[in-house]
Amino acid sequence: MQRKILVRLLFIFTLIAPISASAKDGSEGNDKKTEIKEYIDHHLKDSHDFSLYSYTGDDGKHHYVGFSLPVILWSDGLHVFASGKFHHGEEVVASKGKHFKLYHGKIYETDAAGTINYDEEHHATNVKPLDLSITKSVFMIIITGLLMILLFRGLAKSYLKNNGIPAGIGRFFEPIVLYIRDDIARPNIGEKKYRKYMPFLLTVFFFIWFLNIFGLTPLGVNVTGNIAITTALALLTFLITNFTGTKDYWKHIFDPLGDSMPWIAKIPLYIILIPIEVLGIFIKPFSLLIRLYANMQAGHIVLMSLIGLMFIFKNWIGSPLSFGLAFAISLIEILVALLQAYIFTMLSALYFGFAAEEHDHAEAH
Repeated sequence: MQRKILVRLLFIFTLIAPISASAKDGSEGNDKKTEIKEYIDHHLKDSHDFSLYSYTGDDGKHHYVGFSLPVILWSDGLHVFASGKFHHGEEVVASKGKHFKLYHGKIYETDAAGTINYDEEHHATNVKPLDLSITKSVFMIIITGLLMILLFRGLAKSYLKNNGIPAGIGRFFEPIVLYIRDDIARPNIGEKKYRKYMPFLLTVFFFIWFLNIFGLTPLGVNVTGNIAITTALALLTFLITNFTGTKDYWKHIFDPLGDSMPWIAKIPLYIILIPIEVLGIFIKPFSLLIRLYANMQAGHIVLMSLIGLMFIFKNWIGSPLSFGLAFAISLIEILVALLQAYIFTMLSALYFGFAAEEHDHAEAH
């Protein structure tokens, strides 16, 4: 427990450091609320480099602590270079006769001077190359994937060596695997078909859980707070649900009343029911992606907003109170990280159960 508390304190101090630096860097005329809001927005967005924190040195320059990630662009050919060449958007990178500039987290083609053109609404109009870069979110996804392979490969090996008895860290993960199998997959999908869905359910549970936990560390990553990531996960659930759906599943969508009444009597009802059933096919994965995205995004916003209040109050009452609330919220976020992985897995299992249903349609109604 003491170790967890120390980790949470380290996380909060890591967040405080760059906000504090930002607050000191600004002139007296700068609005502290605007500075804090900009820093929170920067933290929530993906980036082309891995910055842990930043500070202003004695020379008056802004220094970033972190490391570069590979930038991979396609624009009349392949362009590969380190993101550090951008110097956080301050420099223009020349590659194979073209010039690229990092502007507000996006890469644009430009000239040697780094000119950015705007439309009437002040949106950049420069051409954007096809960006296949390894961003901070992609980097953490790769790390999480490798971590899962190592952990569960070791668990599988321990099963073989010890006649089905886990060893080492596998003793911690085995009860979770059994819980997903016995309390999520079997009751919701059924004894006959749950096995073919288990690889996905286990993968998506631990994938979301590990990424959520990484988001609560001083690394400052917010992968599951990225709607593109949650959309991809929900899309997988959508595809598996509909491509493994039985004839009874599709019959329930396009013939929800079955043989309970004559077709003539059902036509007026089907004008309403069938569009609702078809719409439900898309609402289910949409609810999955929005729930995970909104909860994780909101958690980071609330936590960093409370920390930002310390630099607004600047007194011995408000600042300790904000710090205490931030510490309490960070502890709650540990539970939320696990809870959101559980909810996504549980709902996916429910949708798979609907798709795998097999029964007499008329009897079911």
